Amino acid sequence: MSSSGSRPRALVTGASSGIGASYAERLARDGYDLVLVARRRGRLEELAERLRREADTHAEVLAADLTDAGALAEVEAHVAGDESLVLLINNAGFGRYGPFVQVEPRDVDQLIDVHVRTVARLTRAGLPGMVRRGAGGVINVASLLALSGSLPPNPLPHRTVYAGAKAFLVAFTQALAGELGGTGVRVQVCLPGLVATEFHTVQGMDLSKMPRMTADDVVAASLAAFARGEIMCIPGLEDASLLERLEEVQRAVLKSANTPTLARRYQSGMA
Repeated sequence: MSSSGSRPRALVTGASSGIGASYAERLARDGYDLVLVARRRGRLEELAERLRREADTHAEVLAADLTDAGALAEVEAHVAGDESLVLLINNAGFGRYGPFVQVEPRDVDQLIDVHVRTVARLTRAGLPGMVRRGAGGVINVASLLALSGSLPPNPLPHRTVYAGAKAFLVAFTQALAGELGGTGVRVQVCLPGLVATEFHTVQGMDLSKMPRMTADDVVAASLAAFARGEIMCIPGLEDASLLERLEEVQRAVLKSANTPTLARRYQSGMA
């Protein structure tokens, strides 16, 4: 595979709408050729045609249901074989909120398939070539709900599997960044809050009266953070020192708890 001329290529999952479409539009303007991945071929074709016309970009459509193992394998092979791929945007996702005891097992599987398995597999497929070439990057789109585990489901939605999967993306990306130090390949996890897309509408949730960030602003923040080498991007967070404090607390807990001695509060009643 090769892109037109010497233009770099980016692959975007979940590109048919919302944040994924905004990534595609922005990257096309920035001079990237594109591979657009989503279930809805019609929407992908419309987007690809518009980007070809407006940005003179080469836009390839790859329709795939990433909950299907065979379809994922096809996208995986595409990623692994693309020597022009310099940026992978793992953006595909959906919510299916609801109390965990009522969530259908099939929905549990599909949430994990898209938010966990797909991200890990596509990243694994793309990284060897990037590392070999000494350049490239991966952006994983998570959610502020990745940090919401300790909060009750009111006013937040019931989100157990979704939030857990997004929390995986945070730890996965942070750990991967440590492995890739010195390779020339960067990774980022982006944690947007409420965004004005159809994400909630398809779940029957009307958030039209709530203040929401635009998808274009999310993408602008993500790509600016990526250029700065930031591993975690929270588009709406003004005080970046909060992230530093969060990381410091996590490291402090890890360091102080890694001991063979049982904490005193757990020693009462022991023989």
